[in-house]
Amino acid sequence: LALYFHSGEREEKCIIEDVPSDTLVIGNYKVQRWDIHKQDFLESAPGLGMFVTVTTPSAEVLLSKLYGPQGTFSFTSYLSGEHVICLQSNSTRFVAFAGSKLRIHLDIRVGEHFLDESVVQAKDKVNEVNFRLEHLIKEIHHISKEQNYEREREEKFRKTSEETNSNILWWAIVQTLILISIGIWQIKSLRDFFISKKLV
Repeated sequence: LALYFHSGEREEKCIIEDVPSDTLVIGNYKVQRWDIHKQDFLESAPGLGMFVTVTTPSAEVLLSKLYGPQGTFSFTSYLSGEHVICLQSNSTRFVAFAGSKLRIHLDIRVGEHFLDESVVQAKDKVNEVNFRLEHLIKEIHHISKEQNYEREREEKFRKTSEETNSNILWWAIVQTLILISIGIWQIKSLRDFFISKKLV
């Protein structure tokens, strides 16, 4: 997931990332500040920092840390579900004008394992191949975990759909019985009315 968004000074912006359990999440970000004179965003925003907060599906804070104007944060999920990632600048009136506009570039990678370049460039080719195999095995485990998580979500959704369909069926049966009962009662009332008026 790679995106950018605009934010005001001290304004908190959050995104939701659906993550399987026991999965590494790595986020890279960069902050740019709007320049009134150039009418453009500057390449960097010195003096600014970003406060990153990550909350689990059970509303537990998994990460809460202050970083610089450009940085990397990471966390490992222990619960499956929607994790809320929030970013907020630590700007004050001393480092930024009130109401200044920021552009935040954010790149989030879920379950990615990075290759160690020092190992990749090693002269011992056996170790390099071994390391790459380990990397592929980790990627396979991650894909398998993602598939299991999606399977669980699909099963949960299917159960909810079946319960909803069952409830609709029973409600239709109840409505039909109510309509039949009202019809019988109306016929009986009309018959009693006609008998009382000696029309039949």
